Amino acid sequence: MTGGGQSVELSFDSIDHELLLKAVRHHTDCPWVLLYVERWLKAPVKMEDGAILPRVQGTPQGGVVSPILANLFLHYVFDRWMTTNHPNIPFERYADDIICHCRSMREAQALWDELKVRFESCGLVLHPVKTKMVFCKDDKRRGDYPDQSFDFLGYSFRPRLILWPNGKGGVSFMPAVSPKSLRAIGQTIRGWRVHLWTYKSLTDLAEEYNPYIRGWINYYGRFYRSKLYSTLLRIDAYLVRWARRKFKLLRKRPKAAREWLARVKFANLHLFAHWRLMYGNGRTSGAV
Repeated sequence: MTGGGQSVELSFDSIDHELLLKAVRHHTDCPWVLLYVERWLKAPVKMEDGAILPRVQGTPQGGVVSPILANLFLHYVFDRWMTTNHPNIPFERYADDIICHCRSMREAQALWDELKVRFESCGLVLHPVKTKMVFCKDDKRRGDYPDQSFDFLGYSFRPRLILWPNGKGGVSFMPAVSPKSLRAIGQTIRGWRVHLWTYKSLTDLAEEYNPYIRGWINYYGRFYRSKLYSTLLRIDAYLVRWARRKFKLLRKRPKAAREWLARVKFANLHLFAHWRLMYGNGRTSGAV
């Protein structure tokens, strides 16, 4: 990461329909496509009280076509503009989330000012809270600035302790699963209501939920994998409750249920994806 970064998020409520349609026409002259895109954009909005309001700007919130149109629009408004006007500033963009890597806070502030003008001229507005300048602090950049972290694609980027290959410790600006992502994972696990599926076997439950667990591990476990452990352990807590409901001998014996699950766990580390990760040979070393 560079010394000065800029995190940008946009609002598409004020996007100009004609500019967007111009971008669409650059890629197709099919009259049916152009007709339906224009209809999607200009379809009126029905409010909760039943009132019908015309739509004269912006993309429909929740519309299936909105992400595609917004991405196409930003390709011209931002991607091509940055490549032409700031070829030396790297950036990443996913939908309307943008990270620009600047060499200094001065460069970041100048880019902010330019982007504000550029977006406003195209009918877009920088999000007043989520758009910010971030100092990517590490062992080589020891300054002190108000913002030293940002979230992007489910990860939180901030200064973290790390063990270098030479065995020495230090601080680097690194990603790890964000608190927001952990909360979402926890909500998903709670929504499974594992403890109620007593007619299923433990193998059935593993087959049902391992695709989710593997997905979380493969995506969020790329950096600081141990940050996932406490959240994934909630699955085991629900399995203990499942065992107490399923087996009469464990119903009033929570300690015995936990001991039973521990025995099953270490005898079948490959059953649930997170068991081998946390307790078996699959547990990897590195940054923690």
